[in-house]
Amino acid sequence: MPKKTNQTDQLPLSLPVEVSIAREDLLQSPANNLAVALIDNWPDWPSHVVILAGPIGSGKTHMARVWAQTSNAKIVEMNALAEVVPSFDDNQNIVIENAQSGNIDENALFHCFNRAKANGSYLLITCREFPSAWQLQLPDLTSRLRTAHVVELQEPDDQLLFGILVKLFADRQLQVEPSLIDYLVTRMERSLGAAGNIVKWLDNEALARHKKITRNMAAEALVHFGMIESA
Repeated sequence: MPKKTNQTDQLPLSLPVEVSIAREDLLQSPANNLAVALIDNWPDWPSHVVILAGPIGSGKTHMARVWAQTSNAKIVEMNALAEVVPSFDDNQNIVIENAQSGNIDENALFHCFNRAKANGSYLLITCREFPSAWQLQLPDLTSRLRTAHVVELQEPDDQLLFGILVKLFADRQLQVEPSLIDYLVTRMERSLGAAGNIVKWLDNEALARHKKITRNMAAEALVHFGMIESA
């Protein structure tokens, strides 16, 4: 006779969690105020080409997607630019994600600048480093980039990380004490991606153990992701 599975031995059922990229989910702090204000002010932009520059996990992609919804922009990765953009209408607004040294098709990007200028469309580019570090070879593209409006995002500060963690726990219908969130904020990696990984891990562990999320469990999460050495 097959062995009956004990309820406590069952694997947790991981339900899909819907992640919203609506404007109301775009949290603000001094780390990203300038960029959020720019997104909100479209189409009253200082240039038809805007560059969001900031470290991994600073929220560039979320902002780009909020703007894409507002402006009906198409989103394309930098390394697919030459292949995809020719299929767009001439007046199509475009988000170009993840520009960095070594992956920039200079002719394709130059064409996008010219399209925006000629047709009054808008171009939003996300990157980790400022364009001056891209090591470009095309002088005309370098000249065009000087006309773009560059906004820098900082690493998420405590205020932003706290708000993000509150939202991520709420999205999963998890109740945690503010003191536990404070504990995480002061010890975790400064990125929105890290916040998402921690909350997902805690959700799965709490479900598997049939326990509430505690400070000890939060410490285990930080150890698991290498953010502290021991709990």
